[in-house]
Amino acid sequence: MQSYISKSMQSYIVIGEGFMEYYPRVFDKILEEYLEIVGAVVIVGPKWCGKTTTATRYAKSVLKLENQDNRKSHMLLADIKPSVLLEGEKPRLIDEWKIAPVMWDAVRTSVDKLSGYGLYILTSSTSVDNSKIMHTGTGRFVRLIMMPMSLFESKESNGKISIIDLFNNPNLNIDGIKSDLTIEGLIFAACRGGWPDSLNRKTKKDQLAVPYNYLRNIYENDISTIDGVKRDSKKVKSFLKAYARNISTIVKNTTLINDIKTNYSNITPNTFYNYRNVLERLFVISNINSWNPNIRSKTSIKSISKKEFIDPSIAVAALNLNPKRLLHDLDTFEPIFENLCIRDLTVYTSHYGGEISYYSDKLGLEVDCVIHLRDGRYCLIEFKLASFEIDSGAENLLKLKELIQKKGLKEPSFLAVVTGGEFAYTREDGVKVIPIGVLR
Repeated sequence: MQSYISKSMQSYIVIGEGFMEYYPRVFDKILEEYLEIVGAVVIVGPKWCGKTTTATRYAKSVLKLENQDNRKSHMLLADIKPSVLLEGEKPRLIDEWKIAPVMWDAVRTSVDKLSGYGLYILTSSTSVDNSKIMHTGTGRFVRLIMMPMSLFESKESNGKISIIDLFNNPNLNIDGIKSDLTIEGLIFAACRGGWPDSLNRKTKKDQLAVPYNYLRNIYENDISTIDGVKRDSKKVKSFLKAYARNISTIVKNTTLINDIKTNYSNITPNTFYNYRNVLERLFVISNINSWNPNIRSKTSIKSISKKEFIDPSIAVAALNLNPKRLLHDLDTFEPIFENLCIRDLTVYTSHYGGEISYYSDKLGLEVDCVIHLRDGRYCLIEFKLASFEIDSGAENLLKLKELIQKKGLKEPSFLAVVTGGEFAYTREDGVKVIPIGVLR
């Protein structure tokens, strides 16, 4: 049975004998467009974010290399005659192709031979070892990163304000637009995460278990199977916990190493960086780089990456937290909220080449988020969970804008404070105040 319904009624996908609701993704449109202009699309991203489910809806034939029933024969064919595995109606999905890296060059050769578009979709939950690929595939492949689901995709944000609409019309009237998301709902969504599988679980308890299972799978299995190097799962777990304690902060790696040493005194910098690099390849860690707009001397701009996860639920699971505890400890939730906002804004701007960074200088001025679009436009954003923090957030934004103006540089399209509050509005100073529960 083919595992998708026609694209005009893609509300459900077939799972066994039953139906599982499909939540439309921002990524859908991106994938559709690239299938019309390149020979092969490579979808990468964290496990369980929905890569295979989404890709299957656009594929007309599927090869699952992780299928244990056929894996041995597939691997033999990959070694002897990989072109046989490419036979099938196009677009053909090669799921988890990294298991047999030779498939990359086989697909590249096939694309050259067939001279068409939308021929193959390749998925992978890790970045690949380029040393095992003979040719890069430039001009034939495009690599797209798929994120976990945003609040709009999980239907928890009503999406009444589009971040792109604000770029196109900075004077857009947003006054009085209301979020339907309560603080309890926001905390639950952060704890559950943007994992599609969790949304089809019947109980909240089962939904909250998904990120814990995800994290366990990472440090018990994937951390070692990615390259065949055995790693200590307990040390990896301690690494993730230290990272989670410092989520959304500009902390030095030496501080994290010292944190881990409280449990494992023999942890070395080499081990730390090895774990970090592998977790980046697994799309677990998603750090944010600093932005240097040349308004201060280079030595004044902090260059340390801000520590983030691909999804806030990973931090929650690593710290063994739950919605009830976080509701009574909003100080702990605030950096988790920032991680959630960064995830969502990454999704909402992905179709326009959005890249996220932060600003921080040694004179004490910080701005949580700078979003640059492909066309050169950018905006400045602060994340403030509580309403009493909005003034300080707006003050930071206006100070940075003033510095940019004094240097005669291109000004931001708009300034915004994204909150966990209820109503959107524009302040007298022009700064937009936007609840995360109305964004898309």
